[in-house]
Amino acid sequence: MFDAILIDKSDDAQTVKLTQVDDADLPEGDVTVRIAASTLNYKDALAITGKSPVVRKFPMVPGIDFSGVVEDSASPDWKPGDRVVLNGWGVGETHWGGLAGKARVKSEWLVPLPEAFSMRQAMAIGTAGYTSMLCVMALERQGVTPDKGPILVTGAAGGVGSVAVALLARLGHEVHAVTGRPEESDYLKALGASEILDRSEFSEKGRPLGKERWAGAVDVAGGQVLANVLSQIRYRGAVAACGLAAGMGLPASVAPFILRNVTLAGVDSVMCPRADRIEAWTRLAADLDPRLLDSMTHEVPLAEAIPTCDKLLAGQVRGRAVVPIDASIS
Repeated sequence: MFDAILIDKSDDAQTVKLTQVDDADLPEGDVTVRIAASTLNYKDALAITGKSPVVRKFPMVPGIDFSGVVEDSASPDWKPGDRVVLNGWGVGETHWGGLAGKARVKSEWLVPLPEAFSMRQAMAIGTAGYTSMLCVMALERQGVTPDKGPILVTGAAGGVGSVAVALLARLGHEVHAVTGRPEESDYLKALGASEILDRSEFSEKGRPLGKERWAGAVDVAGGQVLANVLSQIRYRGAVAACGLAAGMGLPASVAPFILRNVTLAGVDSVMCPRADRIEAWTRLAADLDPRLLDSMTHEVPLAEAIPTCDKLLAGQVRGRAVVPIDASIS
């Protein structure tokens, strides 16, 4: 038996509780992992609170990522004791996820955890940090380099934004950070941001084309925020979009695309090909200063994960929320 958060549904009512689960209840998969740590992401909070239909099979263990060690494997690719990390692939949505003592998953979903990171550090990065690295890679593929001009990061005090600021600054970019929490200015400057912008500057309808300000951007907001960002990207710049915290719509003009040759690059972390995942984690090991992880991370015990989700959705959680599961695994 092991502890797990379990979401269930009867009729139209969703329930969620911390309970114990038997190994025999684990879903199908060829690798069983003892989980060292997981995290609370925006999607996890939506699933646990039921405020969005994230979960598509019940009962469900939430948690879209985890780090741990292989306990049992029927795959030639993995052996007991291997250190692994998992992000996405529908865990916590259609397949039991990481907010539990164990997980059983498909072998191809796992990625070797770089030696540079402990289990806790892997989840301090988590899906948010891994997504940030995918965004950086997307901008690089569009030719966005430090000499082209500053980079904008929206939602900068959140999980994706915090890591994106740290990564881009470490890579030599001038980083401008957007946040609705001005009290986080010192935190963002410590991560490497050189300018702090208030979210209100991007929340109202703007002009189809504004002043050219940024060579690129990492956007977690979508909606009107993304539309206003796009209108101010420099000629041949690019935006890596990975979130919809401000809405799924895009009330924008085609002007930035056809008059300034701006690229809008969508970034998906859930079904991302394995080769890109390995590249992203390899780059994180090389390009992210691990000393910054502590400043952007706090721990949430598994027993407190459920009530923490409302705070996360309200934008009251800074950086990354790590959920330690088994501290004996390093």
